[in-house]
Amino acid sequence: MANLSTTYLGLSLENPFVVASSSLTGSLDGIRRCAEAGAGAIVLKSLFEEQILAETDRMADSADGLYGGEAIEYLQGYGVELGPRDYLQLVSDAKKAVSVPVIASMNCVSGERWGDYAAKLEKAGADAIELNVALMPTDSRTGADEVEQAYYRILHEVKSRVSLPVAMKVGPYFSSFAQFASQLTADRQEAPPFTVGWCGPGETGGKIVWQGADALVLFNRFYQFDIDVEKLEPRAGNPYSNSEEIHTALRWVSLLYGRIGADIAATTGIHTGIDAAKQFLAGATVVQVCSALYKHGVDHLQVMRRELEEWMDRKGFDNLGACRGLLSRSRSQQPETFERLQYIKLFVGID
Repeated sequence: MANLSTTYLGLSLENPFVVASSSLTGSLDGIRRCAEAGAGAIVLKSLFEEQILAETDRMADSADGLYGGEAIEYLQGYGVELGPRDYLQLVSDAKKAVSVPVIASMNCVSGERWGDYAAKLEKAGADAIELNVALMPTDSRTGADEVEQAYYRILHEVKSRVSLPVAMKVGPYFSSFAQFASQLTADRQEAPPFTVGWCGPGETGGKIVWQGADALVLFNRFYQFDIDVEKLEPRAGNPYSNSEEIHTALRWVSLLYGRIGADIAATTGIHTGIDAAKQFLAGATVVQVCSALYKHGVDHLQVMRRELEEWMDRKGFDNLGACRGLLSRSRSQQPETFERLQYIKLFVGID
């Protein structure tokens, strides 16, 4: 039987199936069920920046008119402490309840105070942190450089405060994603041009010691927008992915494997063991699963694992390392024209 063990974010995993951040992992009972079903690791449901801000605003509103400015500032600080309290307890309880790695998740749109939260998550026992940065640049006045800067700032704010490995979950909507991914994962260098002019905690002169992300999670599945033509109002689209949505992540995993100094976790559209096999051939370190578990239950992890093992045995792969990246750009005999060749083959073959 094929060996499915792997290493992700420096953590030893029995298998490469990671349960993605979702309501499935938002309670201790759900975390236990995922572990019992055979998850290789578990990403906890995200702590949202808005949750913290809302808690802070509520406390400040209740104090307005009763206390002076200093008292309100104190209460706002207390709100910041109170907001993530339950989440920190979940991290601590999860570590005691399951033996698989527990990865805390923070969904943020700014770098402010997330370094503090990350330090508390480390103290609570998290094995790693996943930063789910969900920026949707819809303001025409915001340039591409400004959007990328926001990601760099958030990552630096967290990496400068913890010793834990940090994964960055991002979307595919960047004008030059290959360069962005390379810069995001570049490790321990003097501040590159895009960061000159801002500093992290305790740093001066516009110089920073840059520590890149330890893994990239490809890709964030943004809120799906739809319109109800009868009620004439916007509505949410289908929140669940299907196997047909695997292709964007598959392309970029294949293009980035061997070219960045970080692990790659593939997510979105992974519903079967064969879907997972495609991502490993492209170069993924692990795959994150979510929609498939909502549709079929968490025990579907066992089905996916069995399908992957059967495929590996059929193809003669003893372990994941034997097949990882075989169909990546870096393994191509013509890497410079890798994508162009696939494009030509497709359209030349159509009558």
